[in-house]
Amino acid sequence: MDSLARLLVVAGKEAREILRDRITLGIAMALPVVMMVLLGSAITLDVRDIRLAVLDEDGGPESRELIAAFVASGYFRLHATVHDLDQVERLLDGGEARAVLVVPGDFSRNLRRGLPADVQILLDGSFANTAIVAANYADAIIDVATHHVREAALAARGIRLAPAVRLDARVRYNPDLRGERFVIPGLFAVILMAFPPLLTALAVVRERERGSILQIAIAPIHAWQFLGGKLLPYAGIAFLEMVLLLALGRLWFGVGVAGSVPLLLALAGVYVLCTVGIGLLVSTSTRSQVVAILLAIVLTLMPSFLFSGFLFPIETMPVPFQWYTHLFPARHFMEISRGISLKAAGLEQLWPSASLLVVYAGVVLTLACLRFRRGLG
Repeated sequence: MDSLARLLVVAGKEAREILRDRITLGIAMALPVVMMVLLGSAITLDVRDIRLAVLDEDGGPESRELIAAFVASGYFRLHATVHDLDQVERLLDGGEARAVLVVPGDFSRNLRRGLPADVQILLDGSFANTAIVAANYADAIIDVATHHVREAALAARGIRLAPAVRLDARVRYNPDLRGERFVIPGLFAVILMAFPPLLTALAVVRERERGSILQIAIAPIHAWQFLGGKLLPYAGIAFLEMVLLLALGRLWFGVGVAGSVPLLLALAGVYVLCTVGIGLLVSTSTRSQVVAILLAIVLTLMPSFLFSGFLFPIETMPVPFQWYTHLFPARHFMEISRGISLKAAGLEQLWPSASLLVVYAGVVLTLACLRFRRGLG
């Protein structure tokens, strides 16, 4: 009980210092909101409004209907109508158009006769993912737009073809294919890895710079009590950030949680211990606030973007890097956050990731205590 009382005394002192420093407290609560709004709005996996140029050498009703289908799809936006291939090259070279639809002069005639009708789509491959998605969109639009004309032409010749395979595609978890439903839960993991470690590291390093940390060596207090007292207020702030981000995702982006919110918050609490534990570990490795900031960014924010599965699927990485991602808790909370938010997953599906977070928190906090005690010695 005496040990816990000492820990709470340190926590109370740190909480009072945080409350006095209203600027830092305001930044700690405001920056995650700003980061959520900016990244949630800027990072999108949807491909829409692709600038389209059209070279229509046919000019028939079928070609005009095909062009209208491209525009009506919402994926393409008619940017220009050109009359020769030189104009096509200039638009693509200058980046004014991302796609060019070329309709040859015999398109309508071949389509009415039931013959193969060629259409060309030229794509700017500078953005490979956009080009691949645009090619798939174009293929689907062309197939739908020309189907009834081709079918009517074959019927006039007495030919009726039944499809050999009928595809019934159903999308689960995100039926309207909104990119926000994937991005927003991922931002929970990224943002909680951005600020809590930084604030925690600065809190301890600040004590070193002031010289007040030396009093701990002669005070009747253990390293874990001091670090635990430093950790609790910032863990509380990080937990409040998580609640705020959940509310923001629901109210601003319209992205709710399909599964259990209490389970998500409970596992977020474990994740928070990991993040502030990293901050404590960073603080034991440096005596400068500037170095602490740089170390915190390198060890937390950058890996949370690159090795968590936030932007790049982990299964597409080389195998050594797939193993490397396990060193970062953001990877495991990313699976938890998206599993609960998108798939309503329970602990029976998420226990491997949850267990790894518990182990990670224990290891990081233990290392921080050992290094802190050695630094005092």
